Amino acid sequence: MRLRIDLAYDGTDFRGWARQPNLRTVQGTLEAAIARILGGDPRLVVAGRTDAGVHASAQVAHLDLTDGQERRLLSGRRPEPAALAGRINGVLGPYPDVAVHRVDVAPAGFDARFSAVWRRYAYRVADRVTGYDPLERGRTTWVAAELDVDAMDAAARSLRGLHDFAAYCKPREEATTIRTLLEYGWHRDASGILIASVKADAFCHSMVRALVGACVAVGEGRIEIGRVAEIRDELERTNEVKVLAARGLTLTEVGYPSHDLLAARAEQTRARRELGSPDA
Repeated sequence: MRLRIDLAYDGTDFRGWARQPNLRTVQGTLEAAIARILGGDPRLVVAGRTDAGVHASAQVAHLDLTDGQERRLLSGRRPEPAALAGRINGVLGPYPDVAVHRVDVAPAGFDARFSAVWRRYAYRVADRVTGYDPLERGRTTWVAAELDVDAMDAAARSLRGLHDFAAYCKPREEATTIRTLLEYGWHRDASGILIASVKADAFCHSMVRALVGACVAVGEGRIEIGRVAEIRDELERTNEVKVLAARGLTLTEVGYPSHDLLAARAEQTRARRELGSPDA
């Protein structure tokens, strides 16, 4: 049995999603809670492996149960998989910084990571227009300037499309940096906070925070609007762009195709992306 798990977390006190020895991570915390309920050595697969300090309001993972874990799940007082969400949250205790919203039996072909067709992140920035709010310090980055949101939005829009984003990613051996940036824009919310909405088929390491840093540099007047696309096309990282703090970043949505396309999407995504190919 494969389960789909929808969850959220405050990343402040986690060293990222991925399980690491002797470090507190989201994956490690959840797997330990599940092991207390179902036994064994559960291993979660996630839609997006967030970095240390990054939050999620709508993360998705899957879990493959062993025969023994499935028997324990279905032999309890509430044998339906949906009840597992409440049991996990009970183990996590009151006011946890990670919570499971929902558990379902996954449809055939579902893979939390490889079946996803896009991910969406939001990034929050406070500037001199809003002032600094200490109550928001855990999820909002402070920039001590008055930012030009219209210029930032124009710069963001210029980055959209299928490109090699090596200049906006931390390199990883044998990992592609070719991505399709489906949406990127900036606006101020009702309170004046600047919000970036960034949607792509996938993201490489630190990509969102680097893209945000480039547009903040535009908003501060340090670089011109057209420079952000020039940097992208130069394919080399530059000190003109600062990778902003993790605290402002939240994974807000993961998109999947219809059930009949889940397996095909997973197979397609596993193939290495190449610029110009239909799989990129």
